[in-house]
Amino acid sequence: MFSKSIYTVFFLFTATFLFSQEKTEYKIHTIAFYNLENLFDPEDDPITFDDDRTPKGKDHWTYKLYRHKIKNMARTISEIGKDLATNSPAILGVAEIENRKVLEDLVNDPNLKSKDYGIVHFDSPDRRGIDVALLYQKALFKVKNYNKHELIMYDNNTAKRVFTRDQLLVGGYLDGDLIHIIVNHWPSRRGGEARSRYKREKAAALNKKIMDSLFAIDPYAKIITMGDLNDNPNNSSVKKILMAKQYRKNIKIKGLYNPMAKLAKKGLGSLAWRDQWSLFDQIIISKNFLNTNYSSYRYYKAGVFNPEYLITSTGKYKGYPFRSYANGTYTGGYSDHFPVYIYLIKQKK
Repeated sequence: MFSKSIYTVFFLFTATFLFSQEKTEYKIHTIAFYNLENLFDPEDDPITFDDDRTPKGKDHWTYKLYRHKIKNMARTISEIGKDLATNSPAILGVAEIENRKVLEDLVNDPNLKSKDYGIVHFDSPDRRGIDVALLYQKALFKVKNYNKHELIMYDNNTAKRVFTRDQLLVGGYLDGDLIHIIVNHWPSRRGGEARSRYKREKAAALNKKIMDSLFAIDPYAKIITMGDLNDNPNNSSVKKILMAKQYRKNIKIKGLYNPMAKLAKKGLGSLAWRDQWSLFDQIIISKNFLNTNYSSYRYYKAGVFNPEYLITSTGKYKGYPFRSYANGTYTGGYSDHFPVYIYLIKQKK
């Protein structure tokens, strides 16, 4: 178990809250989310539209490129939150992965193998075959149950079924604390933000339904919903449907706090498009994580993981995330998204 000593006379949550002047030690864990930008293996799946990511496809996706991509993803994951938690994420949600095989290759990379990550994954009905999944360090998080929730919706114009990613719900114990995690990858903005907005609002409604079912059992449930929402913290799906708040004082029982809202207000983003930053990748938590009784895990702080090596250093897209594929060519980069994370802390006995 990893821990971090947190000393006195520094601000934790507000300018008025201080730890006592005696040394206090806390266990600290990183909870993170990362869109892995089309982590496909080179095999052709006859059921899905993955032809581009094959050796003969337009991306000329070979095992050599695939192995390099795996290495890059594993390196990044191994370092998220490490500066404070001195460990890779205890729990990590991922998106844009093709199947369980790519996850097995990922967790068996030398950068991650010693962490002994478990995998929770279902194949989703997405046409391209991209899914969400949860990785967790088996020594730290004990899975209790898991299931998937299908998002069923229809195109407003054609009335045809829109096939998209399932929402993955995993419940388990982090050092004895029961925590529920929902991993999301909401529908994209293809066709324009306004025209596609209803899709993300439906995704948000499903997400809220899942959380409400958990709150019906326990109003004080510890819930983390995370993912690539394809919306910012101030968009209607997050602000009005999830009702995720920016400020703690406004949150009531069964309410949600969105620490990413403050980061977005400061101009931080997890992806860039046409010289504008967005914070589509978010981690949102239920009220009970804000309690100041640290006998169980509570929220400490949030961040966007954007070290220099994840940033494009030259050219037209200088300063953007250093993506792995651009202009029909493998760049040797990582992802078009930065990972996001939160720290949870608990007082040591």
